[in-house]
Amino acid sequence: MNILFLNSARRNWGGNERSIQLVAEALSDEHGVVLAYRSELIGSHFGITKYRLPFLNEADLYTIARLKSIINKHRIDVIIPTKRKDYALAGIVSRITGIKNIIWLGANRALKNTWYNKLVYKSLSNGIIVNAMQIQQTLLKTPFLTENDIRVIYNGIDTRLLDRRATKKKKSCKTFTVSAMGRLDSNKGFDFLLKSFARLLKNRTDINARLIIIGDGPLKNDYAKLARTLDIAQNVRFCGYLSNPYPELLESDVYVSSSISEGLSIALLEAMYLANAPISTLAGGGVREIIKNGTNGFLVDFGDEQALADILYRLYSDRILRKTIAERAVTTVMERYSMQKILHEIIDFCQTA
Repeated sequence: MNILFLNSARRNWGGNERSIQLVAEALSDEHGVVLAYRSELIGSHFGITKYRLPFLNEADLYTIARLKSIINKHRIDVIIPTKRKDYALAGIVSRITGIKNIIWLGANRALKNTWYNKLVYKSLSNGIIVNAMQIQQTLLKTPFLTENDIRVIYNGIDTRLLDRRATKKKKSCKTFTVSAMGRLDSNKGFDFLLKSFARLLKNRTDINARLIIIGDGPLKNDYAKLARTLDIAQNVRFCGYLSNPYPELLESDVYVSSSISEGLSIALLEAMYLANAPISTLAGGGVREIIKNGTNGFLVDFGDEQALADILYRLYSDRILRKTIAERAVTTVMERYSMQKILHEIIDFCQTA
């Protein structure tokens, strides 16, 4: 099967782009896979055949013409758009060329019952892939969509790649390390995490703990200033963007996903596989489908700083609990989120939709 992925993101390399990269490159081992992208920041991460296009708007005639040419050249069977701007373009091109259009949707947002949405998500689409049951349930509130239109396919991670790249060995005795990863913007909730971490350290001079935050973004300076204001700067390290963050995650004890809104976090799955005890906000997405509270991780309400601080202290003070939670997290990822399982489901939906 020959597949064309579209991504018109202008500058953000985030979890959605990371999940697309993992899937596209894994599919390319057995299928023809091509990417059409807008920003070199996005395209530079992909090691597959790729084309840079303008993606000016939902009816950009030049982009439509170029996509048609790419489809003919590579004998594309299925086009998979991954951003909202891409959906209409992919639908138009798919109907011109007679191929399938499968929408990739990773955000939990309701669709209004408008003629435009019905055109894009139903008439011009052969199906929709979502990464969480909760997203499917949200979409099914839209009158024109049915269960047959939507397939839940969880994000997968390439555990073999992680095994190769997470090269550092865990130290037997070290500082209790909390990690977090993502774009430094308001949605990721790093201010909530910093304030909760400050509560953990407050009036506990005996705690030897640090927080590492991996990622870059517009609020990096604001978060660094907040750490100084909270008097925890000496315990917090901002790593910036890392092309290989896995050695850091391997040496971490606890991973916190503090997002306001999230679909199914690739970073969370990767941290779980690397034996971090996970803590996540409910985040309005698929995290309840990953973490069973108190069994293979912990769930907290966004903004409840004391609750997050209490869980961190519990994991800090109880090594047996921390080890048990981390081991169950590894098992969860290996059983449910392996890349091979996900690839099989994607190909099956592309063939049957």
